[in-house]
Amino acid sequence: MEGLDFAPFPGPKGQELFDTVSKQAWQEWLKHQTTLINEKRLNVFEADAKKFLEEQREKFFNNDASLEKAEGLKPE
Repeated sequence: MEGLDFAPFPGPKGQELFDTVSKQAWQEWLKHQTTLINEKRLNVFEADAKKFLEEQREKFFNNDASLEKAEGLKPE
């Protein structure tokens, strides 16, 4: 599979993702992350939201069963 063109963010974690994650997997994560942000109405500028998304990203790429499921928004 094709790798990322560049590290998704600076630092060791960004380099680790660059070395180990395919472009397709990264796109799947971005889609999942966007769904989580919308469903949970996360403010990505808040420390708690950033921490939650970092934890979810780790779980996503480690195939952790405790990954928060994105159900998709449902009309009210």
